[in-house]
Amino acid sequence: MAHPQIAVFARLADKNAQPVRKVEGQRTLLGRTMHGFTYDEIHDEFTVPQQFAQAILTFAGGAEGETPPLRVIQGSRTRLEAPDRVAVDAVNNEIFVPEGDKVLVFDRMGNGNVAPKRAIEGPDVGRGLDALAIDPVNDLLIVAVGGGGGDLGRGTRFFVFDRTANGNVKPKIIIKGPNAMGGPFTIYPQRKFILATNRPASESLAGDDSYLGVWSYEKSSDDGKPLWTIGGPKGIFQMPRGVTLDVKNKSIIASDKRLNSVLTFRVPEVF
Repeated sequence: MAHPQIAVFARLADKNAQPVRKVEGQRTLLGRTMHGFTYDEIHDEFTVPQQFAQAILTFAGGAEGETPPLRVIQGSRTRLEAPDRVAVDAVNNEIFVPEGDKVLVFDRMGNGNVAPKRAIEGPDVGRGLDALAIDPVNDLLIVAVGGGGGDLGRGTRFFVFDRTANGNVKPKIIIKGPNAMGGPFTIYPQRKFILATNRPASESLAGDDSYLGVWSYEKSSDDGKPLWTIGGPKGIFQMPRGVTLDVKNKSIIASDKRLNSVLTFRVPEVF
C-alpha cells in the first residue's frame, strides 16, 4: 500500500529531486487515495478530500511532518459520501465538492459536522459530475461531466453554471472536451481557458497519444477541438493526471502517473 503523504518540491526541481518537506503521519488524517488537491494562495492553505473518512481536510500552507489539519469537514450533516475532488474559492470563501449527482458547497471556514450552504443537484443538472473549478473573476463554476469514469461513451463535457447556482439548474454553457479526462483540470479565468488532460483515443489508461489541451469557455461548443495541445503523437505524456498553472512564470504544470513525474512547460502564448 502506498504511503499517504503530500510532498513539497522546489519550483525549479528537476529529475530525481528530493522534496523539501513532507506532510505525513497519523495525525494528518491523510488517506492513501487523494485524487484532488487545491492550494489557496490568498490564505496560504491547501485542501484535500479524504475519501475513506468522508471528509475534507484543510492544512496550513507551511505544514510539515505529522501536522494535524487546521479544519476538518466531516459528519452526517455534510452529505459527503466519497469525496474525490475539491476546489476552493479563496475570493468568496467557499469550498466546492462534486459527488457524482451533486455539487456540495461549504463555507471555507467550516469545521466539524457542518451542513452545505447550498447544493447543485436535480434532473437538469445530470449525473457524472467529476472535477470542477471556480472562476471568481467571471462568477462562474465549471464542472467536468463524464470524464472520470461515469459517461465515457460521450467523452468529457464541461458544464458552466453561475457560481452561486443552487438546486436544480441547467448549465449556462456546455463545451465538449477531452475523450476521457485523466484527472482534475484547471482554468485561467482572465482568458476563459480550461486546461485538461486527455487519455488515448482507445480509452486505454496510457499511450503516446495522451495530451494536455486548452479549451475555451466563452460559449457552447460541440466540436471538442482544443485551441492548443501539448503532447499527442509526440509521446510526451503516457498517463496524464492533474494540471495546474504557474501564472507568474507563464507555465503549465502537469503530472503523469505512468511516468511517475511532474512536468513543467513554459507557454507564454496561453497567458
